[in-house]
Amino acid sequence: MHLAYPAVLAVLLFCTGLYGVLARRNAILVLMSVELMLNAVNLNLVAFDVWLRDALHAGQALTLFTIAIAAAEIGIGLAIVLMVYRNRGTSDIDKLRDNAETAGTDETAGTDETAGADATAGPDEKAEAAA
Repeated sequence: MHLAYPAVLAVLLFCTGLYGVLARRNAILVLMSVELMLNAVNLNLVAFDVWLRDALHAGQALTLFTIAIAAAEIGIGLAIVLMVYRNRGTSDIDKLRDNAETAGTDETAGTDETAGADATAGPDEKAEAAA
């Protein structure tokens, strides 16, 4: 078996998954793209195991562990996405990021100004401000 065929297929799968992670806005599609990337790695592990004729079949054993980890990752990831969807009403990553940034800046806007004034004030000025 030529190693080039599965390697090229794995590269195409990995690049498709990488594009999906970087370009998609839906969290479920991002999780599916991560699964594509993991499957490309699994394909490489099995192809190199067959090509090297490993007596222990370490590539195939590692592939089984990767599949188990991917199943756990997708289960936890889907649970998180469903909880976020129930709480926020959307699974759009850009909208969730915008909500997090606006909430963080509103809460810290007032505290930064007063903390900066207290930090530069001397002991006498702090006592006058407290009185």
